[in-house]
Amino acid sequence: MKKILAGIAAVLCLATVFAAGGKEAPAAASADGVTEISLWTYPIGGWGDQKTVDALLAGFHAANPSIKVTVDYLTYADGDDKVNTAIEGGAAPDLIMEGPERLVANWGAKGKMVDISDLYDATDKNEINPAALAACFTESGAAYEYPLVMTAHCMAINKTVFEKAGALQYIDQNTRTWTTDNFFKAVEALYNAGYKNVGAVYCVGQGGDQGTRALVNNLYGGTFTDAAHTKYTWDDPNNVKALEKLYATKGINFDAGIAGGDEIALFYNGTLQMAFCWNIAQQLNPNSANTGAAKTLSGDDIMFVGFPSQKGTDTKLQGGIWGFGIFDNGNADKIAAAKTFIKYMCDSAATADAVKAANYFAVRDTAEGADLSKIWADNAIMNEYNVLMPYLGDYYQVTSGWAEARTQWWNMLQQVGAGQDVATVVAQYAANANAAAK
Repeated sequence: MKKILAGIAAVLCLATVFAAGGKEAPAAASADGVTEISLWTYPIGGWGDQKTVDALLAGFHAANPSIKVTVDYLTYADGDDKVNTAIEGGAAPDLIMEGPERLVANWGAKGKMVDISDLYDATDKNEINPAALAACFTESGAAYEYPLVMTAHCMAINKTVFEKAGALQYIDQNTRTWTTDNFFKAVEALYNAGYKNVGAVYCVGQGGDQGTRALVNNLYGGTFTDAAHTKYTWDDPNNVKALEKLYATKGINFDAGIAGGDEIALFYNGTLQMAFCWNIAQQLNPNSANTGAAKTLSGDDIMFVGFPSQKGTDTKLQGGIWGFGIFDNGNADKIAAAKTFIKYMCDSAATADAVKAANYFAVRDTAEGADLSKIWADNAIMNEYNVLMPYLGDYYQVTSGWAEARTQWWNMLQQVGAGQDVATVVAQYAANANAAAK
């Protein structure tokens, strides 16, 4: 009888497979009634730490015993390759945590992700930061990401050295801003005080390139893309002017041997006196060295500041936005479970813990009535950093051809640093980026 029943089960299984066109039909849940879903996360603060994530999952599993989440941790060095390989092999994760440049402009635009616009009700749309909300949607109205946290990328200075060189006077310490003229005056003061490596325009690759883009764009009001995110505009004459000025300035050196992480290390050890690749995570733990918040290796004070702009307070900072998206693996039950996970982490009483785990700022002040505006009240540095948030600029990373545009950008910087005619190389590499965007 057991053999007969097993045979019948096998026949029914095969019938199910063939009925689905040769593919196994989606199962509602595992044998014990639990739907298992996988989450892959890039190292977004504590979301890259297993102990931290395990604590968050414990709360989720207790509230949702019919769902089990397994996690894999990606790195930025090879994470994209792993995800792309998984997609090609039909083994993409159910959930992924990263920013709109990957979830919306890349995998979403390629039809690999689930439209989750149904997760946004009218209250959500009113509560979520407008820039973060817009970045998660396409022009057609599809949403491929639900945001959790955001931050403003900025730059940093060695405050102790600036004071000694008489350069701190050029920064408005209340607004953490400075004008373009004052920026170059500060660099000159430091150079004359004996600091020959004040700042580095790093360009060995893509790493941390948001800093060089923001620096160049802000100096004279240039842009990186048009407002509609349809083309790249860094051949703007204002950007050419900025690059020419940076190249001609003593103390600012173009370095084709380092990326943003290397620049941070050089700033931390005192080789550089300013860093263009900075954010709150660095301010809390410079160089990830665990040797004191807002301190260099030698104990000098680190001060975060906005990028210099013509008026100072018109600076437009590049933002970081991180949240969750769902890969379309054809299983309605897993998709439903993934949506439950997203709403739990991003729009519930548990959201405060999920935000704090990331060491960034919530994209909304309230989530289902829970107040998120004061979750960093016990952290002086986080509260202080809030002064930069009003300066968040356009999230243009969702422009088509983004990956190739970034490659063209750092290659262009290398050519400028090698002494090539700035206007010529800027036009050439901007054209290359636009060709990839079509």
